Amino acid sequence: MKLIDRAADRSGRAALKSFSQELSSGGYGKSTVANHVRSAGHFVQWTRRQGAQLAELSERWIDRFEIHLTNCHCRTGHWSDAHAWRAGAAYGARHFLGHLERTGVVAAEPKAAVSEPVLLTAFKQWMRQHRGTHDVTLHNYSLPIQALLSRLGEDPAKFDARSLREFVLTESQHCHWTVTQRCTTALRAFLRFLIAEGRCSTAIEAGIPMLAHWRLSRLPRYFQPEDVERLIASCDPMTAMGKRDRAVLLLLARLGLRAGDIVQCRLGDIDWKGGWIHVCGKSRRPTRLPLTQEVGEAIVTYLQEARPKTTVDALFVTCRAPFRRFSSHSAVSVIVDKAIKRAGVERPCRGAAHLLRHSVASNLLRQGASLQDIAVLLRHRSIETTQIYAKVDVAALRQIAQVWPEVQSC
Repeated sequence: MKLIDRAADRSGRAALKSFSQELSSGGYGKSTVANHVRSAGHFVQWTRRQGAQLAELSERWIDRFEIHLTNCHCRTGHWSDAHAWRAGAAYGARHFLGHLERTGVVAAEPKAAVSEPVLLTAFKQWMRQHRGTHDVTLHNYSLPIQALLSRLGEDPAKFDARSLREFVLTESQHCHWTVTQRCTTALRAFLRFLIAEGRCSTAIEAGIPMLAHWRLSRLPRYFQPEDVERLIASCDPMTAMGKRDRAVLLLLARLGLRAGDIVQCRLGDIDWKGGWIHVCGKSRRPTRLPLTQEVGEAIVTYLQEARPKTTVDALFVTCRAPFRRFSSHSAVSVIVDKAIKRAGVERPCRGAAHLLRHSVASNLLRQGASLQDIAVLLRHRSIETTQIYAKVDVAALRQIAQVWPEVQSC
C-alpha cells in the first residue's frame, strides 16, 4: 500500500503492515482499513518528527497528537468535515497504539491496581476450584463481601453473629429485596469458605438472618405462546443479524437455555450426527440437550450464510467488526429486548432473555409435561426449583380447588 510505503522507516512500515493485516482479518471493510492505516501513518510520521521512536509511543503521545490535529492542515480521506476527520484520525491512532501493545512492540501501560483483600482473593480461588463458580457470579459476590470486610475488618476470628446481623439489616434498609437476598447468599458462601478453612466456628453461619420472603408466593412471569412466535418472526431473515438473532431466540425459546449458556456455546458443542447440543450450566456441569429440526436449521443457516469469517470458536459472534464473541450475557438480553420492541409484545415484567426460559416451562406444563421433565430440560438440581411452574397450570388447579365455605356475615 502506498499509505504504508510513505512511513518514515522500516519498523514503522512493518508495524503499519501488521496493523493493516489485523484489521483485515478482524473483518473491517477496505475503506475502514484504509482510513485507520492512513491515520496510523500520520501518527507515526508526526511522532518521528517529534523525535520519538516506535517503542516509546504511549497514551501520552496520543494526547499530544490530538492537540496537533487541531492545527494540522494535512487532512486526507473522505471525511464530511474537519471535526469528523480529527476524530477519525485520533481513533485510528489510538487503535494503532493498541495493536502495538498487543504485538509487544510497545509495553502496555500498567493499569491502576485494584486493591482486593487477601481473604476475598482466597475465597474466589476456593469457589472456582471447589464449586466451579463463574467469574460473573464471583464479581457479584465480591461486592457485599468487600463491604463486610471493610466494616468488620479482615480477621475472621473477630466475626460474631451480632455484627453480621447488623451488617445485613443495615444493607437491607436501602436495597431491594433481590439485592439483599444476593447479599445474604454471598455472605453465607463466604462463611462456608471460612468454616471449611478452619478460620471461624461452624456456628457463625447462623448469624446471617433469614429474609422475610415466602417461596412460591408469586407467579412466574412469561410470554404467551403466540407472543413467543411473534418475537421469533420479528427477525429479518434477509440480514446476517436477523439470521443470528433468530437462532439465538430459538435456543432460548425452544430449549430454555440461559443467556450465559448462549455466550459460552462453542462450535464444537454441537453434535450434528447425534442431534445434540452440549451445554454447561451455572456449576459448569456438562449436559446435552436434543437439537430439534427447527433450531438446528436456524443454526445451520446462520453458520453458512451469516456468520462472518473469524478464528473465534464461539458459536455466536458480533455482526460488526472486529468479530468477537459476546462479551457477557447482557448481549443476549439486548437481542431479546430488541425483538420485544420490534414485535410490539407487552413485557410481563423486567428482564428479557430469562422470560423466554420461563415461557418454555409454562408452555410445556400446559401441554401436559410433568415437573420432572421440565426440571430435566431446564437443568434444575432440585425439583423444588421447578415447583413454581405448577402454579401456572390454572386448568389443573381448578380441578383440585376446594369450595370456600360460606360464612354468615356479622
